[in-house]
Amino acid sequence: MEIKYHPIGTIHSPFKDIAGMPIQPSGASGVRGTVEIRPELAAGLKDLEGFSHIILLYHFHQVREARLEVVPFMDVEMRGVFATRAPKRPNPLGLSVVRLVGITGNILEIENVDVLDGTPLLDIKPYVPEFDQPTEVRVGWLERAKGRVRRQRSDERFR
Repeated sequence: MEIKYHPIGTIHSPFKDIAGMPIQPSGASGVRGTVEIRPELAAGLKDLEGFSHIILLYHFHQVREARLEVVPFMDVEMRGVFATRAPKRPNPLGLSVVRLVGITGNILEIENVDVLDGTPLLDIKPYVPEFDQPTEVRVGWLERAKGRVRRQRSDERFR
């Protein structure tokens, strides 16, 4: 089965190169960016301004290969890619929860953006704590990785 998606817009950020980028929105606190939605889809933004945060689903457009095992930024050991948020995935999809600052026409102003400039946006969903924030969680290998080398910035390994 073939599945095709078409970008609904483009994410713009100050990050022009993968090296040195924050690796999660928590590492991009205060970093501003914009999301430009295709004009013909702007009607889909109706009522979004009432949400403080949104979930961006996007395509890692600079990823050139997939790996089933990777050494993630937050660790020094090889891990299965599905137990990480590393971009070199069979389907290179990214997810970021960002603060929605405002909407003007088809442009969303966002904050805490950890995405490479020019990234194709596939979808937007409102962040709803009751749906998206479970109360009892486990964090797998990340719990054991506390105290090890923890990189908050990207490097060249996932180019």
